Amino acid sequence: MSAAQVPAVGETATTATAATTWTGTWVADRLGIGVETVDAPVGVPLDALVGLAVRRNPRRAHLLVSTVLGKHVPTSPTVVHQAGVLLGHLVADVVAGSGTVPDAARAAGLADALRDALGATGPRTVAAARRFADAVAASAPRAASGDPLHLLAGTAVLGYAETATALGHSVARALGVPSVHSTRRPVDGVTPAAGFAEEHSHATDHLVLPEDPRLLDRASTLVLVDDEISTGRTALNTIAALDAVRHRERYVVAALIDLRSAADRGTFAALSERLGVRIDVVALASGTITLPDGLLERAASLVASVTATPVAPAGPSAPDAVPASAGPDGGARGLAPREVPTWGAGVRDGGRHGFTPADETTLEAAATAAAESLRSSLTGDRVLVLGFEELMYAPLLLGRALESLASGTTGPGSAPGPALEVRCSTTTRSPVLAVDEAGYALRTTLEFPAHDDPADGPGPRFAHNVAPGTDPTRRFTDIVLVVDSVGDTPELRAPGGLLDRLAESCDQVHLAVVPSYVPAQRTRTSPTTEEHTL
Repeated sequence: MSAAQVPAVGETATTATAATTWTGTWVADRLGIGVETVDAPVGVPLDALVGLAVRRNPRRAHLLVSTVLGKHVPTSPTVVHQAGVLLGHLVADVVAGSGTVPDAARAAGLADALRDALGATGPRTVAAARRFADAVAASAPRAASGDPLHLLAGTAVLGYAETATALGHSVARALGVPSVHSTRRPVDGVTPAAGFAEEHSHATDHLVLPEDPRLLDRASTLVLVDDEISTGRTALNTIAALDAVRHRERYVVAALIDLRSAADRGTFAALSERLGVRIDVVALASGTITLPDGLLERAASLVASVTATPVAPAGPSAPDAVPASAGPDGGARGLAPREVPTWGAGVRDGGRHGFTPADETTLEAAATAAAESLRSSLTGDRVLVLGFEELMYAPLLLGRALESLASGTTGPGSAPGPALEVRCSTTTRSPVLAVDEAGYALRTTLEFPAHDDPADGPGPRFAHNVAPGTDPTRRFTDIVLVVDSVGDTPELRAPGGLLDRLAESCDQVHLAVVPSYVPAQRTRTSPTTEEHTL
């Protein structure tokens, strides 16, 4: 919807406008699903934050597709990171009790800046993303005593796999506190600090595997970060599991959007009372979602009736592209991937085993160095940095560094490089119907086999909105795939594997393999929990 026609609080997003089509329109028209904004504390309504797609899942009909998460929709890395920082500002606002962020965000024109950044294409993406980042910075919480961050001592962040790992990192960065994210990957020698189930998920249970159990044990306030809150069951399962190990004073559940019903909110209040803990919830926007009767059956019928849009054939290669090599390393089609130097084993690739502000500094420096090495190898000006399931934050920092290099904002005396449009997204386990229409959130899908020997066995994986579909202007010149060393397997490089599929959709694939950080084996001194499902 256009900036002038985005629904106000209390209005429902179900229709398209001539100017800009909401990416939930196709689903809303056919299945009757709609979202209504009830509260937009920073001025951003729900339909600016999510579109809709139809799942290929008999238990769930729809997928809420975030516009700012960098998961299924290729998005400016700066916008993705700053959306998480903004959520962190709202968390700090609640924990410190400053209450200044909403007014500051509106005064800074944050909603307009976000709309402009999400709509920008080509070289204009860098300036538009920078404007949004400036608005987020202007929205930082202010306390009567000065900087409110000193009030966050004893706070830690837990982000959820697979979709909210980078979001959790960004929130923790805004707060200046340590973090960890859940994982579906068991790690030999590391005993879980907790385990819990995710409601309505096709994925395995979550494990929490901090190298140092004191990361959670020391936290009197724990911030649980997810991309969305639908019923809140996942957060409640987490709180129950962690409280069984160590009682703490307070939890803050933070998400980009909050769609809980009145009954769901009552369940939160009941658990808070039963455990004797305070539970706050913050989101960039909250509201309701309309789910008509018979939705599962109607969605299944719709999936059966729709033929997915075929992927457009590969376009012309860049003049200096590397020719495809024979055999599995080059794939059956396309170009041989160019290897990107990354960093050594001492750098944590993310928060699977815990992450501190010092780790943040180290990883950002390593990502910047990798981006500087990569820049001269790019064959064009439209670049996708593609992460791998849970591995979202290291690719995000690499993409953000590329974007900064293009704008000359990497440091004092830096000069702009060649104009680049940089986007980031991530592969996923989620099977979704692809429909190549402007009013639909997931327009193309690449399917490929899992390539990391997952604990729950082999299966298909997906990269949404990576292939250009029927519109050649959506084609990326370069795709930079970032995987950890556990995911660098023969399956990755085999014909029909992910590298092979990506080569169909761009001029040049680049492969960045980062070392998988694995803690030294140790004996855990605090108890673990059993799975909790409410």
